[in-house]
Amino acid sequence: MSTRREFMRRAAAAAVTGAAAPLARSAQSKPVAPSGGVNKRSRTSGASDNGGSLLISGATLIDGVADQPIAGKSIWIERGRIKAIGTRDELGSQARRAQALDARGKYLIPGLMNANVHLFGPTTLEGLARYTDRYEDVIIESAQLALKNGLTTVFDTWGPRRFLMNARDRINAGQATGSRIFCAGNIVGFDGPLSADFFPKAVEVASTAFARRVNAIFVENVGRHLVWLPPERVAQEVRAYIGRGIDFVKYGSNEHFWASSGAFLAFSTHQQAAIVDEARRAGLTVQAHAMSVEGLRAAIEAGCDLMTHCNNTGMVPMPESTLELFVKQKTGAVVFPQTQRRLEWLMENGGLKGAMTWKAYDTNARNLIRVGAALMLGNDGTLYPPEVATDPMLSKSWMAPGEDNLGDLGAGHFVWFRAMEEKGCAPMTLLRAATRNIAVAYGKDRDLGTLEAGKIADLLILDKNPLEAATNYRTIQTVIKDGVVVDRDALPRVPLLTKPLEHAEEEARYVPFLGGESSAPMGAVDSVGR
Repeated sequence: MSTRREFMRRAAAAAVTGAAAPLARSAQSKPVAPSGGVNKRSRTSGASDNGGSLLISGATLIDGVADQPIAGKSIWIERGRIKAIGTRDELGSQARRAQALDARGKYLIPGLMNANVHLFGPTTLEGLARYTDRYEDVIIESAQLALKNGLTTVFDTWGPRRFLMNARDRINAGQATGSRIFCAGNIVGFDGPLSADFFPKAVEVASTAFARRVNAIFVENVGRHLVWLPPERVAQEVRAYIGRGIDFVKYGSNEHFWASSGAFLAFSTHQQAAIVDEARRAGLTVQAHAMSVEGLRAAIEAGCDLMTHCNNTGMVPMPESTLELFVKQKTGAVVFPQTQRRLEWLMENGGLKGAMTWKAYDTNARNLIRVGAALMLGNDGTLYPPEVATDPMLSKSWMAPGEDNLGDLGAGHFVWFRAMEEKGCAPMTLLRAATRNIAVAYGKDRDLGTLEAGKIADLLILDKNPLEAATNYRTIQTVIKDGVVVDRDALPRVPLLTKPLEHAEEEARYVPFLGGESSAPMGAVDSVGR
């Protein structure tokens, strides 16, 4: 078997240069067909003309369609799309003239997708101030880290719309490398980061002008004030927001106040129906944030295409009727599972309320697997600077650092596979939850989600069979996006969040007034003692 260095040398030689062909408009079964200015946004974007040709041979194909792996087939890629799949004889002499990539002993799967990420991670007061002029660069870096780890497409479900769209468009135009991005901007009905919805204490510290600027960037016209409005006014504001270029709509069925743990409904059933209808008119999919059994049910009945972190229903698990509704409505279930080790740790450190919440959380995940819901990989995947990731603020959070950190943008999807495997999820179901199911729920399955002729050539080459063990998803040998071999070692290109905070030279002489920092220099301590 080839070494990774040898394999990558062959892959680089076979790489298709440039970007791929324009994508056809995605097939969306539920939403009304888009029109006018929305038409362009409804296309699965991210590729442009490419004259290269690539033939990948020798690997076992796990295409996301067949129930069993397929041996003896080659994939022929032209202009960033899969031209054909077959034996070398079936593909003919023209395919044999393509650049050859020998993948003997490897496994080919569709590029992984994440249904729920937050590419702009530094939403604390410190992060918002530190990166105040670098929002777009932070998003690009996050998209590059995601791509490096096998996520060829991500769906950003909350963040600063304008900067997310700019990053999305730069990647689509080939001006930057990164995962293909689809974004919702703000969660309709939520206030900004520096508010009671997210970091209420920051409001006590930040100036009014800074807090207003930050919240305006995130919220625009679809904030918490909408809960006061009649359905037709809510629809009007959502219509205006859609017109700015978002790819899908997300709203809050439950509110997001920390004090109430998100238990209360944010919008009435009539308001929710108006939001869903408005998304339908624009040809966009729609989803909801829910954190209670009634918030979840209300959003499904309103007609949402998918539900984010749907296993989080507070201290009460979903009743059987809601589980059945998921299956009946074919609503996508974005599950946030915890490994058994992390789950036990969270229950031990969360008090009685936390223990009851995490028990219901786990019960819901297992039940969604049991009833055959359309499972989808998602994890609130985000990227924190190293100094924040190790801060005591996160030490007892579900996003605490460690190998079981589900919320890590670069590795959380690998944790997701392992956690779902522990709960009894079948191997092929795991694969489809990270590929085909997400493409279908978001209406992108005409172009993405499986390895079939005519679809975009997004795929991973793995060293080991992912159907044998969930940990084998980590054995990524090569990432191909839009028919182009990704130089993973070069990502991220401009480290910001992944770069440690630079120490000031004065720190070597600094002594805290009350002490308590083991890093204080002895000389400085001695001088204080004199």
